[in-house]
Amino acid sequence: MPSRILRTEADREAFQIFLQGMKLPATIEYTQGADRSSEQNRLQFLWSHEAAQQRGDVTFEEVRHEWKLRYGVPILRRDSAGFRAVYDKMLKPLGYTDKLELMAYMPVTSEFSVRQMIEYLDTVQRETLQQGIVLTDPDPDLAAYHSRYRMKPAA
Repeated sequence: MPSRILRTEADREAFQIFLQGMKLPATIEYTQGADRSSEQNRLQFLWSHEAAQQRGDVTFEEVRHEWKLRYGVPILRRDSAGFRAVYDKMLKPLGYTDKLELMAYMPVTSEFSVRQMIEYLDTVQRETLQQGIVLTDPDPDLAAYHSRYRMKPAA
């Protein structure tokens, strides 16, 4: 399905022009927020390298696969009925080692929205800290970005 991220007023104005030119009838879907950012991707890769180096018994790819399975899959299963159906049918019956191997080919974090990626990174940071693994703090600009988009607790 085609998509477009609107970040600026100019983006919104261009999209309004696009909508006015569409033939009717049409179905429009939208999601509040934006896709995950390249800064979030870089942070995830940095952290997986740091965790692998400190653990010493795994590669950074193995760390990424572990995090995708342990922290990412539950987020997507919760938020996406399509992902949940595929995962539950094809991967859930498998053993942990087989699931880990398949994480090399299964899109998980690449499917995340900004908020989902923030939740994922927050969980990774909290869990690794509990394991005694020290990760680089996010860039102050990225940390501010995360605080703007982080889910607020219900009142």
